[in-house]
Amino acid sequence: MTKNKIENAKKLLRSGELVIFPTETVYGLGGNANDKKAVKRIYNIKKRPANNPIICHFKSLKEIKKDFYLSKLEELLAKKLWPGPITLILRKKTNSKISQLVSNKSPYVGCRIPQDKIALQLLKSLNFPLAAPSANFSERTSVTKFKDLDKNLIKKIFTIKGEQSKLGLESTVIKVKKNTIELLRLGSITPNEILKVAKKSNIKFIRTSKISPGNLKKHYATKKKIRINVIKVNDDEGLINFGKNNLKSKIINLNLSRNGNLKEASRNLFHFLHKLDQSKCKKIAIAPIPSVDLGLTINDRIKRASKK
Repeated sequence: MTKNKIENAKKLLRSGELVIFPTETVYGLGGNANDKKAVKRIYNIKKRPANNPIICHFKSLKEIKKDFYLSKLEELLAKKLWPGPITLILRKKTNSKISQLVSNKSPYVGCRIPQDKIALQLLKSLNFPLAAPSANFSERTSVTKFKDLDKNLIKKIFTIKGEQSKLGLESTVIKVKKNTIELLRLGSITPNEILKVAKKSNIKFIRTSKISPGNLKKHYATKKKIRINVIKVNDDEGLINFGKNNLKSKIINLNLSRNGNLKEASRNLFHFLHKLDQSKCKKIAIAPIPSVDLGLTINDRIKRASKK
């Protein structure tokens, strides 16, 4: 079944159409990164601002080297962390065919090799990279489970169904400057995991970046209002809890991880936000989550999602 789906997806992508496909982070909405019209279609369908760049997905490091320059440190990070949920911002070669629309005309583009089997199978069947942001409308919650995909999207776009995303949070976005690794977007790989690979480097947090996606103040938003770090749940609120405490909703209770496991919490976050959006509660309350390791990423997402 998956083989047929990939064959169909390949034909559509080659003809300039778009395809929704699973990855280990979130579902992606992909189009030929070399095709200006296909990239434009991604922005239009998502209602995505042109100044919010799109990550390019590749099948191998060899393919990336055809289009981009890599320093020794960038190559080390690539070899150790790809395939996986890390996006490297790389400088494009002048002969690259990748559309300028991908990066808002910047020569720097976010590149990644996904780990998900279906995503890799799809990429290996193509002779071009895929420009692929998350498969949702701009500012809305990312999707990690097929049933949470917006019906208005899957009516229009061919979709490959996969399992629930293994990681559940988008890729970490970094840019290398000499011996410093600039962290442009928190994601599924923590700063500590990056430093284990690049032992002689240091990490610098960059709060806003024009070359990284996911930096809009309002992002990942639900249809219902969110209140974070709650110490009491209001009568009209559904609860997203974490760990063991006395918090309780009168309407719906979901726990990201009863054992306080941040990996489990990461995997559940976006699905639970979708679930509460479909529930009978009027608003969403989220329990405090420790700001360590993946908790930093989770708190980044829920903070942006709660912006009015």
